[in-house]
Amino acid sequence: MSEVPPPAQFTAPGRNMAEEDRIRLTSVGVDIGSSTSHLIFSRLELERQDNRYVTVSREVLHESDILLTPYIDEATINGDALGQFVDQEYAQAGLRREDVDTGALILTGVALDRHNARAIGELFSHEAGRFVAVSAGDNLEATMAAHGSGAIALSAEGSQTVLNVDVGGGTTKIVVCVGGKAGELAALDVGARLVVSDGGVITRLEDAGRRIGQAVGLDLALGGPVDDSGLRAMAGYMADQLYLAVGGVDGTTSPLMRTPPLSNRAKADALTFSGGVSEFVYGRENRSFGDLGALLAEEIRARLPSWGIPVLEPAAGIRATVIGASQYTIQVSGSTIYLSPLDVVPLRNVPVIAPAFHFGEDEIDAAAAERATRAALGRFDLAGAGTAVAIAFHWEGSATFSRLNSFCQAAVAGMQASLDAGHPLILVCDGDIGGLLGVHIREELHQAVPIVSIDGIDLREFDYIDIGSLIPASGAVPVVIKSLIFPDSQS
Repeated sequence: MSEVPPPAQFTAPGRNMAEEDRIRLTSVGVDIGSSTSHLIFSRLELERQDNRYVTVSREVLHESDILLTPYIDEATINGDALGQFVDQEYAQAGLRREDVDTGALILTGVALDRHNARAIGELFSHEAGRFVAVSAGDNLEATMAAHGSGAIALSAEGSQTVLNVDVGGGTTKIVVCVGGKAGELAALDVGARLVVSDGGVITRLEDAGRRIGQAVGLDLALGGPVDDSGLRAMAGYMADQLYLAVGGVDGTTSPLMRTPPLSNRAKADALTFSGGVSEFVYGRENRSFGDLGALLAEEIRARLPSWGIPVLEPAAGIRATVIGASQYTIQVSGSTIYLSPLDVVPLRNVPVIAPAFHFGEDEIDAAAAERATRAALGRFDLAGAGTAVAIAFHWEGSATFSRLNSFCQAAVAGMQASLDAGHPLILVCDGDIGGLLGVHIREELHQAVPIVSIDGIDLREFDYIDIGSLIPASGAVPVVIKSLIFPDSQS
């Protein structure tokens, strides 16, 4: 009996993934946030199954220390200090930059500011093309945390409703997870590092911290005094506001809301916490960092009985938003596709949205499809973004003129901001309808925008895609898919 050959390594840039049945990738996830920064290195093993690669195993190689994000001043991240930390963690993992095949760089909070983002981008400039770079505002960060904590996967077990509450350094994000999907979400100014003190002297003070202080009768100032009783009063106030945001009393809302409040106040089946403060909530951390983390967790725990929701421990806490890997897969489109003009491709690192819309009805509701598209853009903080975005969908039913017309109108209207910015309309489905959709948009809707409408491709949210140039012999295009990998609820 012949031995099974060892999994192939994939660190040589000249290798062709499509020619190998099993591939082993080394990946890194990097999370740079307002309060903390950290990395996680993983080894992924992929196996060819049918027309795409599937991750069959994931091994964590190294989890970095949690770094309190270093600052030069109140709003500017210290790029040099951050770079030293990243280099140190690569060394701790026993890896060089060139040893890492793929990864994801997640920027949140003040890391998204232009000056900070540019400096951070320079730290990873050599990884361009191999890394997926994700700029996560409140909505996307909330969704990532719900996936990364395992709450999404947990909600799929028995089709239960799981509320994931991600309590970080600057904000708290709430996601209602139902049946394996992220539903409604909200964010509010509740966090551990809105006020940081050393020996009773305030060393960091966010505007939200100043407002919370005023709400409990404190006049806070950078360099000014604050005592333990004042900090506890602030933590208690934030815990009360969090309760209002989660369920509270009908008709009430918190003044700390950053987004519209949750409209569905029905009691969830289970509650999970993620983010830095979750480490204190679950008793995994007891050190003091000069901030409100321990006090806030204590005040939240004291109020949990009044919430009346069973609390479960998630797959990940503080590391919930750091992505373990960006996994490359390869698919080839069908030949019934539409590209106009032909040089609209290649395209690289295009984020994918999958609007929550089903095609089961005899007629397609154009208004509902447009709303679903806009909602998906908002959930991933892509509404009005200066980037191309791909709409992934599963077509069902016949391709009548009426159904094609309704869907195409919805796609154009939903993506209007992106089209106005000069980006192509990109449609990707797993059926064989791509060519018809492209022709309809050009000929019937008289849209002059660049169009990429391809089929035979299976995508999901949190995918990023590269679309290659047309293969003349087959009339197809190669599609490289970069999937963000999250732990499941049992990890």
